[in-house]
Amino acid sequence: MTEVDTATRHAWLDAVNPVTKLLLALLLSVPLFASIDVTSGLVAIALQLLCLPLTGLRLSTVLRRLLPIVIFAPIAGLSMLLYAEPAGQIYWSFGFATISEDSVSLAIAVSLRVVALGLPTILLFGNTDPTELADALAQVAKLPSRFVLGVLAGTRMLGLFLDDWRTMGLARRARGVGDRGVLQRFFSMAFVLLVFAVRRGTKLAMAMEARGFGSGIPRTWSRPSRLHARDGVALLGGVVIMTLALTAAVLLGTFRFVWS
Repeated sequence: MTEVDTATRHAWLDAVNPVTKLLLALLLSVPLFASIDVTSGLVAIALQLLCLPLTGLRLSTVLRRLLPIVIFAPIAGLSMLLYAEPAGQIYWSFGFATISEDSVSLAIAVSLRVVALGLPTILLFGNTDPTELADALAQVAKLPSRFVLGVLAGTRMLGLFLDDWRTMGLARRARGVGDRGVLQRFFSMAFVLLVFAVRRGTKLAMAMEARGFGSGIPRTWSRPSRLHARDGVALLGGVVIMTLALTAAVLLGTFRFVWS
């Protein structure tokens, strides 16, 4: 059983084509680069979270997957905090680093941008089947079958990496070496996982070549992938979300063009 409850497995977004989800992810991300302000980022995050019932994901699942982004988002704003052009009240200065009223607002805005850029991917692809994604890339996006099958195989391997990481952690804990040295444990396990990934990738590539997946012969697909009216509605919803987010920033006077 996956993290998605069986009662919510057939959510509204499940019927949207994966290629449309890719376009929607870009639509919910690229316009945010037009401005660096707090308002548009907050409005975009709020409106995207309001669409959570359409995804079939639980709020706890989304927050757990979003946690790494939230933790590392301030790192993106740190450069703005220290090295943005000073404006307004100066709070601290040392050498080239200056913290001012304007740099603080820019750092907060950039950090929110990182969260707003990562959230659509979690919401859109948290419940997307890799095989459906491969079917859509091949039949709708018309990408080469060799590339599509490689993407499918790589996506399928992600679950194995998580299982390997969990198994290594339990094995180290059973030997009494998993409760100390957090950084040392992380890097040692990451190196072992890298070795596993290289070996598994090599074996998988050889197996796929042996079965003819690398040939240039046109392939057939057992499950058709088509675009429907719901895909247009999803894209329209993305346009509305971005329009409302940027309009709110303009009306409140916080819109700040990225090159200004």
